[in-house]
Amino acid sequence: MSTNHIIEFAGLDVYQDDNLVLSDVNLNVSKGEFLYLIGKVGSGKTSLIKIINAELDAKKATKAEVAGFNLLTLKSNQIPLLRRTLGVVFQDFKLLPDRSVHDNLQFVLKATSWKDKVKIERRIKDVLEMVDLFTKAYKKPHQLSGGEQQRVAIARALLNNPQLIVADEPTGNLDPETSETIMRLLFDINKVAGITIVMATHNHGLIKKFPTMTIKCENGSICEVAANAEIELDIE
Repeated sequence: MSTNHIIEFAGLDVYQDDNLVLSDVNLNVSKGEFLYLIGKVGSGKTSLIKIINAELDAKKATKAEVAGFNLLTLKSNQIPLLRRTLGVVFQDFKLLPDRSVHDNLQFVLKATSWKDKVKIERRIKDVLEMVDLFTKAYKKPHQLSGGEQQRVAIARALLNNPQLIVADEPTGNLDPETSETIMRLLFDINKVAGITIVMATHNHGLIKKFPTMTIKCENGSICEVAANAEIELDIE
C-alpha cells in the first residue's frame, strides 16, 4: 500500500449476497481526504462501505487494502484489529438505549481491551469535548435530540483514534439544520485531526454546501464527479 493512501482498490468486484453490484472498482483514497459516495438505492455504495469495514468479503480484486490490511487475505481474527483502526457512524445511531452516553462509550472501550480506568475516563471526556457534549455524559439516548445522538455516535467512532471514519448516511434521519451541524463537525474532525472520512449520502444539498471529492456509483461502476458538477442522485 502507498504510504499516502489509506484505501487502495484495484479491479475490485463488489457483491451483495451473490449479486454483483459493482465491477472493476479502482479507487485510491489519500490519508486525510474527505470523500462522498453517492448513488441511488441499490447502486452499491453501502456495499462498498461494508467492504471497507470487512462486513462483506472482498471476493475478487487485483488489490484491496484498507489501513494497511490486505482484505484479500484477511483472516477472521484480524477483522477486530482492522475495525479498531476505523470508526463507523450509522444513520440510526445504534446507541445502547438502556445506558447513558458515558456508559455507551465506556462499553466500547472495555470491549476493545481498554483496562485502565483513569485512561478510560480521560478518553471519554476527550471525545465528548470534541463533539461538544461533555455536559450530557449521563443522559440516556432518549433524552437527547437526534443531532445529539449522532454526535454521541461520532464520539464513539473517535474513541480508538481511528485513521478512517466510515459514515453511512449519517444525516439521513436529521432535519436540514441539524444535518449542517453534523457536517461541520465531520469536516472539523477531518481538518483538525486529519482523519480520513468516507461518507455515503443522498443529500445533494449538503454536497453542494460542503463540496469535496465525490464518487458516484452508477450502472455497476464508479466514477469521480467534479466538485462543481450538477449531480443527479436518482433517489429511488
